[in-house]
Amino acid sequence: MIRSMTAFAEAEQATDWGTLAWELRSVNHRFLEVTPRLPDELRALDPPVRERLAARLARGKVDAVLRLKREGRQPLQLQVNEPLAQGLSQLVRRLGEHFPQQMQQLSVTDLLAWPGLLVEPDVDAQAVQAMAMALLDTAIDGLIQARAREGERLAAMLDERLDGIERHVLTLRGLLPQIRLALRQRLDTRLAELRQPLEPGRLEQELVLSLQKLDVDEELDRLDSHIAEARRTLGLSEAVGRRLDFLMQEFNREANTLGSKSVDGRSSQTAVELKVLIEQMREQVQNIE
Repeated sequence: MIRSMTAFAEAEQATDWGTLAWELRSVNHRFLEVTPRLPDELRALDPPVRERLAARLARGKVDAVLRLKREGRQPLQLQVNEPLAQGLSQLVRRLGEHFPQQMQQLSVTDLLAWPGLLVEPDVDAQAVQAMAMALLDTAIDGLIQARAREGERLAAMLDERLDGIERHVLTLRGLLPQIRLALRQRLDTRLAELRQPLEPGRLEQELVLSLQKLDVDEELDRLDSHIAEARRTLGLSEAVGRRLDFLMQEFNREANTLGSKSVDGRSSQTAVELKVLIEQMREQVQNIE
């Protein structure tokens, strides 16, 4: 089964101190390139995130975004920063000696707004990181499933194009005897129009040269071989994008040779149709892992 490199997946989990949310986006790329985007509290996860994705994906440019959503979390028991509170208390008393009226207007609410006076209990960093990595595995599962679904669509399209190439090759094989006969007749007609007599064996020489140019059996055999290999490759469970990309180059080479050897409109048209199908396949193969 082939897999596309273009996919999206997300996974979210609520915790007592917030909500973790992963978003994975991947597009086609020659190699695997992972770009983690993590909140400051979980910046240490950068290396393990790269390793986890590299262990399960072969190719593609992957953006791995982790968000820590603090809204909607369960209330936590806030704590007072005792040293800071004592320091503020002493400062308020000293200032009160100089500005008694202003200090009377100072409320507890004003003090609570002082940065750092209220603090939250420390979060177990290791537990949070372990939860984030477990959630990443869930997101990767979703990404692989999305890649597989898109890969099924690509495989169906490629198989359809392979059927088209096979039909054109079979049709051209059936036309070759007619094309060779028409070539012989055209050559006879042209030679008959010559006013000077031909040298002995000249007709045979010209015919042999023309037929050699038309000899495309080897190219058609190679196309049959490439079709069989492409279908075998589509059935592999491993990453096959690079192998298919190489096959597209071989397909295109044979189609170009058919076009260059053509001496008949029907074979020229076949070469054009083959190149159209091969180009359609090549564009889609660029997106296969």
